[in-house]
Amino acid sequence: MFALYSFLYSVAFILASPLFLLRREKYAAGFRERLGNYGQGPGPEGARESAANLDSVPVIWLHCVSVGETNAARPLVDQLLAAFPDHRIIVSTTTRTGQELAKNIFKEKADAIFYFPFDWKFTVRRALRYFQPSILLLMETEIWPRFFREASISGVKIAMVNGRLSEKSFRRYSYVKRFVRLVLGFIDVALMQSEKDAQRINILGVEADKVLVTGNLKFDLTIGENETALTEELRARFGIDGERPLVVAASTHEPEEAWVLEALGLSGFPFRLMFAPRHPERFDAVAKMLAETQYSFARRSNYATESDKSSDVILLDSIGELRAVYPLADIVFVGGSLIRHGGQSVLEPAIAGKPVVTGPFTHNFESVVKGFLENKAIIQAQQAERGRDEPWQLYSALRTFFDDPDKRDEYGKRAVEVMENNRGATHRTIEFLRPLLRKRS
Repeated sequence: MFALYSFLYSVAFILASPLFLLRREKYAAGFRERLGNYGQGPGPEGARESAANLDSVPVIWLHCVSVGETNAARPLVDQLLAAFPDHRIIVSTTTRTGQELAKNIFKEKADAIFYFPFDWKFTVRRALRYFQPSILLLMETEIWPRFFREASISGVKIAMVNGRLSEKSFRRYSYVKRFVRLVLGFIDVALMQSEKDAQRINILGVEADKVLVTGNLKFDLTIGENETALTEELRARFGIDGERPLVVAASTHEPEEAWVLEALGLSGFPFRLMFAPRHPERFDAVAKMLAETQYSFARRSNYATESDKSSDVILLDSIGELRAVYPLADIVFVGGSLIRHGGQSVLEPAIAGKPVVTGPFTHNFESVVKGFLENKAIIQAQQAERGRDEPWQLYSALRTFFDDPDKRDEYGKRAVEVMENNRGATHRTIEFLRPLLRKRS
């Protein structure tokens, strides 16, 4: 079955190869590393000093796909370093944006930050020989059949941490359930966010005694000193003084930016708006769309000008700065939720105590959103009943906060309470990992 998988994986790779040429910046980033070429020394360039004898120090390999998983790993990395000081930590990502963020936030904590290898036998074996990990920690639900098999053969422990499995993903994996069951049999422990996630991964093939519920690591996130400094920098540059309330539209997907503008236009609300598109390759497209509206706008990536302070719309075309923006917001809309993508995380704005609005499609974060709704700590727009009704439904949800600062404060405080009541996932994760990460004698 693995031979068939490798054949199909290779065919898919060949069919997708034009993307590597047409969109090199996104798809060809880290190509050499993804082929298993990591160099000849004790770690890729930029590795920090660790123990005197690097070869004798056990290695924890933490894999984060993109920005969301990398952000969620912040508290986990800190507690891993505290709990297992005799281990090295290395971090891999799949996407360029995840790589950039990881290099920014883990540069003083990880011995190496690099791209995850393509899932062929030769690339995986190269990576395993080079880094020689003791354990692989996969954030959320990353299933790589060849990597799992080769890692298990090499004696590497495999743990899924902060695992989640949506109903949509569960159904997709169920089509090849026999093969998925074989692959998941290599997992030593699956630490899942919720009971539903645990049930689904168990049905797919992870033995019940290896499945544990730890909660969501993102509830343990905090705002760091570096982000506080960046918040003040952004406040000063864009003149965010509270006179015109700031609406932050976070992690938006096409065509949500247009819908947000239309919804706010319906309100007559004296807003300023900040867009943070989910994917960097859309930055220029959103800028072009804004240039065709009646609104003045400024781009974060441009040199600062005096007009930045009065612009109607700010385009946050940067990586890793969104968390620092939330304390500036009066209202936050979390995108990917007006379309059937399934939503982005609402937890980062909740940390900052902000009133949050989402669209109706939040199945990627089903249990989290349900908890916030039950505690009246978030407002969710209704699903559009007819074409082009999305702006109206979003406006209907947002207007709760438009002219009522007290209501904003009320929802923001309840959001913080939900965060506080759900902390502890990182500690539980560490405790469940201890049997796999026993200190060396």
